[in-house]
Amino acid sequence: MAEDSDLEKTEQPSQRRLDQAREKGQVARSRELSTFTVLMAGGGTLWFMGSTFTQHLVGLLRNGLTLDQEMAYNTSLIIPRLHDIALDALITFSPLLLAVMIAAAFSPLLLNGWLFSTEALQPQFSRMNPASGIARMFSTNALVELAKAIGKSILVGGVAAWVIWHNKDAVMALGTQSVTAAIPQAGHLIGASFMVIVGAMLLIVAIDVPFQLWSHNKQLKMTKEEVRQESRETEGDPMVKGRIRSLQREAARRRMMAAIPTADVVVTNPTHYSVALKYSETGMRAPVVVAKGSHLLALRIREIAQENHVPILEAPPLARALHKHTDLGESIPEALYTAVAEVLAYIYQLRRYEKQGGVRPQEPVELPVPTELDPAAAITVA
Repeated sequence: MAEDSDLEKTEQPSQRRLDQAREKGQVARSRELSTFTVLMAGGGTLWFMGSTFTQHLVGLLRNGLTLDQEMAYNTSLIIPRLHDIALDALITFSPLLLAVMIAAAFSPLLLNGWLFSTEALQPQFSRMNPASGIARMFSTNALVELAKAIGKSILVGGVAAWVIWHNKDAVMALGTQSVTAAIPQAGHLIGASFMVIVGAMLLIVAIDVPFQLWSHNKQLKMTKEEVRQESRETEGDPMVKGRIRSLQREAARRRMMAAIPTADVVVTNPTHYSVALKYSETGMRAPVVVAKGSHLLALRIREIAQENHVPILEAPPLARALHKHTDLGESIPEALYTAVAEVLAYIYQLRRYEKQGGVRPQEPVELPVPTELDPAAAITVA
């Protein structure tokens, strides 16, 4: 059962899978959105420039149907005349063609943004498999497309019937007007009716776009095994990563242990924490933590310090504060400057005593460690 669940596509597609699909040209597409955009661009242009188009169309018809005496006796002039009329027609309707071309080119950007992929141009011979073709004919997507086609026919046909019925008086009135006045009026009427009919497709678009996004996301869903495989490919095998981290920790620990003999003092809890400090008047702004640890590691730090004659001072609040608020290689916090300065002053006096003799210095007690930096004190106060 566990193996079956691992093979089910229940996981959302990762960003890497989405990017790979996009590189292959596999993105959500809505033909209804593109069709609606193109038709609206064409219809809007007809609506706003309908009068201009019809006036130019009237002029083109008048020029095309007018023949002078020279052209009637010289047929070689007809071809240049047709060329001029065709060029005028192209220039007249160029705004409509330009609007449709722009809408067709940029309508896909509304859903997916800019996308250029050469993989989509490569032949896929698997699509020539008849079995796959029959399966696609009876797939869920094919049924949805059939339902959309039926819905569009009913919706657009119903709206078109309503528009025609609503404007029947205006259409009948065109017959009572002169040709010069009727053609512009007819152009405006056709443009407005076209916009209303195409506008009805907005309902189809509002249904199709979310469905295409959902369908695309469903196709890219991943199984649990695919998620694990991708994790291994992108982040590396967890076992290998764990081994690398273990080796890194071990190397860091060896470097830390090697730095203990160079420390000036080891501050202890005395049994739970050990922190080794080093300070040099040249090159150091403040004392630096060269080693720290708790429990067994703290014991090992003390052993190495004893073997190398590094002074050890029991100062539980300071040891806890240093262990909690500093990392290896970092300077101590400013709030602990005074306490550490007293410790270092004691260490320097102890070294002078060991070399020159005299009165043994007393270990500092009740070091000025802020309560908020001592974890034990904070717990007691709480």
